[in-house]
Amino acid sequence: MHGWMGKMAEVDLTTRQVKIIKGDPEQYKVYLGGRGLGARILYDRVDQKIKPFDPENCLVFTVGPLTSTSAPTSGRFSLTTKSPLTGTICESSSGEKWGWQLKKCGFDALIIHGSARTPTNIIINNDRIEFKDASDYWGQTVSATKKKILSQYGRNADFLSIGPAGENKVLISCIMNNGLRALGRGGLGAVMGSKNLKAIVIKESSRTVPVADPEKMKFVVAESNKMLRAHPITSKGLPEFGTTALVNIINEAGIFPTKNFQQSQFQDASKISGETIAKKIFVKRTGCAGCFIQCGRITRTKQNEGEGPEFESVWALGANCGVGDLETVANAAYLCNELGMDTISTGGVLACAMELNQREKIKIDLRFGDGKKILKYIAKIATREGIGNEMAEGSKRFAKKYKSEAYAMQVKGLDLPAYDPRGSQGMGLSYATSPRGACHLKGGYMIGAEILGAPKMINRFTRTGKGSYLAEVQNQEAVIDSVIACRFATYALGAPYWARLLTAVTGITYTGEDLMTLGERIINLERLYNLREGFTCKDDTLPKRLMREKVSNGPAKGQVVDLKPMLEEYYQFRGWDTKGVPTKEKLKELNL
Repeated sequence: MHGWMGKMAEVDLTTRQVKIIKGDPEQYKVYLGGRGLGARILYDRVDQKIKPFDPENCLVFTVGPLTSTSAPTSGRFSLTTKSPLTGTICESSSGEKWGWQLKKCGFDALIIHGSARTPTNIIINNDRIEFKDASDYWGQTVSATKKKILSQYGRNADFLSIGPAGENKVLISCIMNNGLRALGRGGLGAVMGSKNLKAIVIKESSRTVPVADPEKMKFVVAESNKMLRAHPITSKGLPEFGTTALVNIINEAGIFPTKNFQQSQFQDASKISGETIAKKIFVKRTGCAGCFIQCGRITRTKQNEGEGPEFESVWALGANCGVGDLETVANAAYLCNELGMDTISTGGVLACAMELNQREKIKIDLRFGDGKKILKYIAKIATREGIGNEMAEGSKRFAKKYKSEAYAMQVKGLDLPAYDPRGSQGMGLSYATSPRGACHLKGGYMIGAEILGAPKMINRFTRTGKGSYLAEVQNQEAVIDSVIACRFATYALGAPYWARLLTAVTGITYTGEDLMTLGERIINLERLYNLREGFTCKDDTLPKRLMREKVSNGPAKGQVVDLKPMLEEYYQFRGWDTKGVPTKEKLKELNL
């Protein structure tokens, strides 16, 4: 077998037993790895009777056939579980080196279930997996945990860990990757915390990935790298400014949500932009294993230093909360990382609380533009102190408690990211149909075509054709999440390039068309999972504000999201019935 290592590790935290499972070659072939393989494993193991915090819920870590090879941006991995925030299937991916090392330990997947009686760390040393007491780690921040791990297991150790938020089962907590990157959305840190699992440490890895045709691989990689170095986004925009290069672009397009989506442009956007970050707090570039784009940023304020803030964090803790002070926004992002919290959902629930206060639904000393209070409430959420205990449940539950659901900007319980869909109709459909709730990554990044003109420019205000176009985008992105590579690379590389890379690595002939079918299979499997959990077409919707309240000014003035016709076209193109259920014919076609 080439490309895959041929085995998976199953870890039972309750019994402290490890089982090595032989991988299914046919399953590898049709799901690849990453998101696809994770969806298949979760569907088979975690059904509707299992709740997110039940020991039977699984954390499914998966790599792909390109991981740890010379393929560009192939240093990523995926985690799939049932989300405690949304109840949906929830897949998240991250970079750095952890996934690279897991593959070099000889595993295509690490499946963790059960619940430890006391705080526990999992230590992986090549194919040996051990359990270590983590009582002295429990309660530690992410940076303190990192310091202890590197001291105990060596400077080359790679690890995933939760912070206090995950330990307290905060529903917007995340899992931090080497203390820098995050498996951010859906409350994944809370699932790990419910299992009394503090960290997963890879101490040593020494295996190499078998490649079917090394010479062909070398040639295709060289061609791919030429494309990446020629494209303006991957060769200039991202390396120079990171993801925050988008701040001014999105604001000028009139889709930069401000003050909980009450406005669509932020007057202080330039103060928190990538250009300003580069001038005022930038320290150095950083990036993931096997990637020359180096889109990450190490920054430093007067009070602290850390990675980021990325575009979504700048928006969520900045414009969405009406805060235009860069140092405050950066410090808030650093604090979220320290405590292990999703910056998008943290900004979402903070902005929701601000609007509830503005409308006198609650009394709280938290107002739009008050940056100093943001840090205070981030800490309260992580420790579940006072009203922070309510905010820790996410904006949907928080707003519902005060009979103010209309002010929670979420879909299926997951807070919207940094694009107002009233000025980007395709993103509205993307949010509504994303399997894990409102998400620019798992729903389909329509900003590429509607705003950036990549791979081509399409009219962002039209509705016709958006359903079919989005479906194709989702299919391709599901493939990229399964091979598994970085989405940024897709600006320069289309499906035929990934097919050639896969063919060279695995020895199995893939075409671009094959990959699109594979992506469609994954999307349908995720849909089946959510349908089994009780979700229906009624959940494929948006906050009423976005469908009823017109944008008051700017380039998107007068716009609302006209979701119904786009959703109908999307269902029809997918081969789903009018209620969003895949037909028997479609499932047969996809061998589901």
